[in-house]
Amino acid sequence: MKKRKYIYSLALVAGLFLANGCASKLDVEPTQSIDEEVALSTSRDVEVTLIGAYDGLQDVDVYGGAFQLASELLGNSDELGFGGTFQNLLEMYNKEITTQNVTALATWRDSYATINRCNNVLSALDILEEDKRERVEGEARFIRGSVYFDLVRLYAKTWGDGDNNANPGVPLILTPTRVVTDANSVPRNSVAEVYAQVLEDLRAAKTLLPEENTIYANKYAASAQLSRVYLMQSNFAMARDEANEVINSEMYPLEDNFASLFYTFLRNGGDNPDEYIFAMKVTAQDGVNDLNTFFGATIEDITGTAGRGDIRILPKHRGMYEAGDTRGSFFITTINTYTQKHIDNFGNVLQFRSAEMYLTRAEANFRLGTAVGATPLADINLIRARAGLKPATTVTLESILKERHLELAFEGHMLHDIKRNKKNVGTLPYNSPKLIMPIPQREIDVNKALVQNEGYQ
Repeated sequence: MKKRKYIYSLALVAGLFLANGCASKLDVEPTQSIDEEVALSTSRDVEVTLIGAYDGLQDVDVYGGAFQLASELLGNSDELGFGGTFQNLLEMYNKEITTQNVTALATWRDSYATINRCNNVLSALDILEEDKRERVEGEARFIRGSVYFDLVRLYAKTWGDGDNNANPGVPLILTPTRVVTDANSVPRNSVAEVYAQVLEDLRAAKTLLPEENTIYANKYAASAQLSRVYLMQSNFAMARDEANEVINSEMYPLEDNFASLFYTFLRNGGDNPDEYIFAMKVTAQDGVNDLNTFFGATIEDITGTAGRGDIRILPKHRGMYEAGDTRGSFFITTINTYTQKHIDNFGNVLQFRSAEMYLTRAEANFRLGTAVGATPLADINLIRARAGLKPATTVTLESILKERHLELAFEGHMLHDIKRNKKNVGTLPYNSPKLIMPIPQREIDVNKALVQNEGYQ
């Protein structure tokens, strides 16, 4: 297992003391903590805390891999094999998750830690220098809204499965938590309430963020995330329009070569391909790509690869590609077969790329009988042409969804696309309790206001 490196959001403060007379050397201020009254007292403090929120977001148990891995393993129907020894992932693969599952706990815990950092930033906006205030608020809202979206997708019934206003989602905590007391024992908000907060944060982020923001979230990252949220809600018009806005920006053109989308460190020196809208940065000094840890494998003739090789690609998946599809050959076979998408040891962890936006626009336009931006056939043929395939002459909903499945395979979409389309995972229906993560038992033990998900003791 790789060593995991973390950056902390606030620097530790050490006091300087002058020895004077008989003053005791033991009479010193603590150096491992900082008074909350001065922790966020300058604009720089708030900016550093925002960096801490990004660090929380890139954590392996948040956007550094766990959300994506959970979606792929829970949504798997004999397209993936698992040969690892980690019980937490084996439980997800077998759809027999326990309330003690360490991924369920770590993802919940680290997601709320990230949210709390965002809440600290948002509570101190008036301290910021005025010219930085909108951007910082936008970034914090983007992170908070994004994390709440993925929490409610993983730990609650999917949107449209029964009454969204009655189904328990996850607790909404929108103010900083500094000292945990009984007052912090809050119940789960409804699925509808969580989605409403997600949309409020992301819409605000979109209006506040600049169009360009180096490696950090910008306006189009917010649009891409909004497109996903609307798609989960079957709000196809809004999903289409947000995806269309990203495409029309012309800031994220499709790469000519599918293979160039990956190996961001080995081939691009750590830079994102033009197609990437937003990704978690990984370097030799900071960050871990847990998709590489479990999907990747150490390949003798490719320097810079690493990985446990736990998740293998099975013949069922490989048989889905048409002859000549370059995506169908983007695998490496040793004893087992692995996707090349996650071979790079220091590859950035992709969150959004423009191919997803074209596929979302195509699907939404098809469902609505519209052609905003382009016809569904034109968008699908852009993706097919890049894959080396002949253009389709017609499209159906199933052919669009198949194209999406193959193009975005192993990138964290599997479970959520199945649920929103009300398909089965093997013999399990889309709304089976086995496809929902349990509320961690540790959280239930300390917060009596929480209710457990159906199917868990």
